[in-house]
Formats: sequence, structure tokens, C-alpha cells
Amino acid sequence: MSLLFQPVVLRELTVPNRAWLAPMCQYSATGGMPGDWHLVHLGARATGGFGLVMTEATAVVPEGRISPQDTGIWNDDQAAAWRRITDFVHARGARAGIQLAHAGRKASTYPPFHELDGSVPVADGGWVTAGPTTDPFPGLAVPAEMTPEQVADVPGQFADAARRALAAGFDVVEVHAAHGYLLHQFLSPLANRRTDEYGGSDERRARLVRESVRAVREVWPDGLPVMVRLSATDWRADGLGVEDVAAVAAHLKADGADVVDVSTGGVAPAEIPVGPGYQVAHARRVREVSGLPVSAVGLITEPAQAEQVLVEGAADAVMLGREALRDPHWPLRAARVLRERVGRVAETGVGVQPQYERAPWR
Repeated sequence: MSLLFQPVVLRELTVPNRAWLAPMCQYSATGGMPGDWHLVHLGARATGGFGLVMTEATAVVPEGRISPQDTGIWNDDQAAAWRRITDFVHARGARAGIQLAHAGRKASTYPPFHELDGSVPVADGGWVTAGPTTDPFPGLAVPAEMTPEQVADVPGQFADAARRALAAGFDVVEVHAAHGYLLHQFLSPLANRRTDEYGGSDERRARLVRESVRAVREVWPDGLPVMVRLSATDWRADGLGVEDVAAVAAHLKADGADVVDVSTGGVAPAEIPVGPGYQVAHARRVREVSGLPVSAVGLITEPAQAEQVLVEGAADAVMLGREALRDPHWPLRAARVLRERVGRVAETGVGVQPQYERAPWR
């Protein structure tokens, strides 16, 4: 069996294969509530054979949304709405994961397919954002500097969201500390110029993400995994590099993290050498230093390419984003390319739903 279709055990959870759906914002919610679009979007990928289906960045508080159209899990009604989606994903044989997020100074923005871009004014449904300091992300509104008391509240907000995620039926919870959002803003010297206990040294800048992971781990069941998404480099000489982030990941292992979802960039404009598998080497290094399993993401598009990432030991799973938007059944196609047997979903790590058996891959 190819590595891509071997199960992976994380604590007591068995994920049926190593082709995972990456979190991708859909900008299609009202009042933070996931709806029919999210059911169909995530359900289609579970039907298509992805072993772990991750939600988009889901805000832990209303002001943590990237856009007013983002999903949330800051109240029980939202958790109930997520439940019908996790039930459907489980019925397809996949595992359900939720990415918990706070966008910080990058919140309250227009979705990418809106006619406008930048920050949404308060008068138009936006809000005043907050961050480590009043330094804005280029092109966005000036945030309010968070007080020490506001910063200290953040881990509890992630923990409360994790409790609701458990009630909503999720198997995996991921703390989003990448792509220039709040936890990454505190971690990176490019966004964090504070001089209190949350800024300055590497240790103090890492404090908020470590406290947030510990808070989530305390409320999440011992048998279920906690993931953390990290940007392994800021792609700038004056920002975080992979060795810095790998060291943070090693600390997060002690804090209760089980998997690192390795991405890059997002905290400040940078020249990024985008190409096939351009982030895989960073995943490998984080894995080597931290001793944690990692997932790799970033222009992984072909089955043989995904398999090679695993064979070479660069990662323990691969995340697919845009390729999964193009092809919801990518794992089934990959199984054919890699000459894996594709039976019923209940029999193999990737499988054909009974309703689709009359159209097998050949």
C-alpha cells in the first residue's frame, strides 16, 4: 500500500488516510453561522475520499473573523449548525477537523471576490480591529493595541471555542497561529513591538500561542489530537525563520500539541518563491526539530508528488487546498494513479460511496 493511503493514528484517533483537506475560507456565512454551502463544500470532499476534512478559519470571537462573512464558533447556535456538517462527514467515513482562529489586525476585511478590497468600515458592517500594537497590516485599517488584560483573555476564548467544537462533533481541533493572524502577529517580530510580558524576547513573543495551545489541550479530550498551524518562515531576513519556528513547535509539543500543520508567510509583505511543493522543506525541518508529526501544504497537486513527500519523510500527511477546489474527488483519482484498490469506503482508507459505485475509476 502507498503511504498516502495508510492510516495514521493521532492519540486514539485513526485517520483513514494521509490526504487531508486544507482549511480554506469560503466567505459564505451570515452571523458566523455555517450553512448549506459549508455542508456541500466539506461534505463533497468527505465523499471524495479525503481522510481529514478541515473547516475554514473559524473565529473564536466575532471580532476575530477575517471578514464579516466568515464562520464562527463563539456561541452554541453555531456549534449546533456545525453538528449537521460533522455528522455528514463522519457518515462518509472521514474525520472532521475545525481550525480555530482570531484574525487580529487582519480582521474585518472584504472577501476576495467582493468589488472592494481592504478593511470594511464600521458603518458598512466592519469593526475596529486589534493587534499587538497600533501597527497596521499594509493596506488595512489601524488596529487598537490590545491591553495586557485583553491579551490574557485570548487563551480562554480559544478554549471556549474548543469546548463548543467538541459538542459540535469535531475529532480534531487546530489552533491557527499562521498567515499573519493574531497568534502569528504576537509570535513574529515583524508585527510585535511590545515591551511587556508578551513582547520583546523570543520567549515572550511565543507566550500567547503557547498559552492558547495549553488552554485548548486542557479542555480537549485526551484521546483526540490538537493541531497547530504555523508559518515556518516570514520570508524576510528580519522576521521568523524556520529554525525559530521549529524551536517554537518543540515547545508546543510540551504544551500538548500533537501535529504541526506547516505553512509559511502572511504576517508582512514578502517575496515568496512559489512553486510546486515550495513549503515541503520547511515541514521537514519542523518535523526534525520538534519531534512532532507534521502535514505539508503548498502546491501539492499530483498523486506521485504527494506520495514522494511521505516516502522521503518530509511529512506525515499532505494538505490539499486549491487542488481540492478543482477536484473534490482527488483522493479517488490519486488511488487510481497509485494503483491502490478502491473499494467501498467502509473497507479501505479511501473508498467509493455506495451511491457512486456504478461509476468506478478505471
